[in-house]
Amino acid sequence: MLLLQFIILIAMILIGSQMKGIGLGVMGMVGLMIFVFIFGMRPGDPPIDVMLVIMAIVSTAATLQACGGLDYLVRLAEKVIRSNPSNIIFIAPFTVYFFCLFAGTAHLLYSLLPIISEVAAKKRIRPERPLSISVIASHLAITGSPMSAATAAFAGASILAYPGALIDIMKICIPACLIGILFGCFAVLKKGKELEDDPIFQEKMKDPEFAKSLDSNEVGPQKSLKKGAKSSVVVFAIAVLLIVVAGAFPQILPQFEPGVANLVLKANGELQMVAVISIITLTASAIMMIITKTSAVDVTKVSLFGSMATAVVSVFGVVWMSATFMAHNKIAINGYMESIVTAYPWTFAIAVFVLGALMFSQAATTKTMMPLGMALGVSNPALIAIFPAVNADFVLPGYPTLLAAINFDRTGSTKIGKFVVNHSFMVPGLVAIIVAVAAGFALGAVLL
Repeated sequence: MLLLQFIILIAMILIGSQMKGIGLGVMGMVGLMIFVFIFGMRPGDPPIDVMLVIMAIVSTAATLQACGGLDYLVRLAEKVIRSNPSNIIFIAPFTVYFFCLFAGTAHLLYSLLPIISEVAAKKRIRPERPLSISVIASHLAITGSPMSAATAAFAGASILAYPGALIDIMKICIPACLIGILFGCFAVLKKGKELEDDPIFQEKMKDPEFAKSLDSNEVGPQKSLKKGAKSSVVVFAIAVLLIVVAGAFPQILPQFEPGVANLVLKANGELQMVAVISIITLTASAIMMIITKTSAVDVTKVSLFGSMATAVVSVFGVVWMSATFMAHNKIAINGYMESIVTAYPWTFAIAVFVLGALMFSQAATTKTMMPLGMALGVSNPALIAIFPAVNADFVLPGYPTLLAAINFDRTGSTKIGKFVVNHSFMVPGLVAIIVAVAAGFALGAVLL
C-alpha cells in the first residue's frame, strides 16, 4: 500500500510540474483528495506559515520592483559584469549570487541574462559557460537569503525554530554555496567547444547583421530610473538588516505571556520568525510606496506580484499532499530510512535532491523534507548543511530560469541535449550542489 501511495504522490508532482503555473498546486490537491477520500488518510497540517511568508516577502520584492529598485540593482550588477569581460565566467555568477541573495529572489536573473550572454559573445567566450553557472548561482542564493521563503520556512516555527536558527543557516549556507559556485565555475571553464570553433556559431556568423551586432561595441540606451528607486533599495536593505538582527538577537523582540504555540507566538511567548518577517517586510512595503509615491495598484501589476499567487497555490497543494502522506506513513518511512540516515546523515541529501528535482520549488521541498529529516533524527547542523540540496530544480530543464538562459543565448551554445537531462546546466549544477553540501558539513563541524 505504501508503494502505491508513493507512486500516486510522485505522479501528481510530475504531472503538476509539466502543467507549469499553478499545476503543481492543483495536482497536489488531486493527490490529497485521493489520499483523504480513497485511502482514508488523516489530512496533515497545511503549510500556512510558508504561504504567509511567501505573500509577505514577494509582496515586498514586488513593491521594490514597482518603485524601480530592481532596475537600479540590475544597473549596478550590469556595471560589475561589464567591468571585466575576460573573467565573466567567474564575475557573472558571483554577481548574480550576491544580488539575488540580497533580494531573496532569482527574478533579478532575467534582466542580467542578456547582458551576460552579450558580454561573453563579444569576447568570443562561449556564453553557455557563464550563463549555466549563473543560473545555478541564482538558485543557490535562495538557500541562505533572509528574504527568501525557503530560508524563512526552514528557520521558522515548524522546522528548526530555535533562537538564532536564521543566523546559523546564513553562516553555513552562504559560504558553502559560494564555495560550490566557485567549483561550478571551474567545472564550466572549458565546457564545450570554443565559440569560434562551434559549427552552430560559425553558421550564425554568416549572417552579416548577426556578425555586426556581435562586433559592435555600442551599448543600448539605459532606461531612466524611476524617482525614488534608490530610496526604495535603502528601505529594502534596512528591512533585510532588521530581519537578520531579529534572527541573531531574538531577546530584543517583545516577550509575551507563555501559552499555546501558534503561527505568531512560540509556547514561551516569543515571536515566531514568520510574524517578525511578515511585520518587517510589509511595513517596508508601505514605507517604500509612501516615500516614492508609488501606487499600491501599480505593485499588483508587476511580474513579481503575479508570481506570488503561483508560488502560494503550488506550495499549498503539493506540500499539504506531501505532509499528509508523510504523517500517515511516518512509522514505515522511519523504519526504512532511519538506520541509514542515522549512520550516514549525508544520504538524506540525496532524498532532498530527488524531491527538489521533481517539485520545482525550494520552499515546497524545504517544507516537505526538512521536517522528515528532523523526525529521522538528523541533527540541526546536518540539516543546514543539506539545505542547498533543495536547489535541484535544474535537473529537469523546465524551470523558467533555465529556459530564459537558453533563449537569451543568441549563439546557440546553451541548450537542452538529445537526452533532455544532458543539458547545459547539469554539470555545473551537480558540482555546485555536491560541493556546497560537503562544505556545509565541514563548516557545520567547526561553526555550530
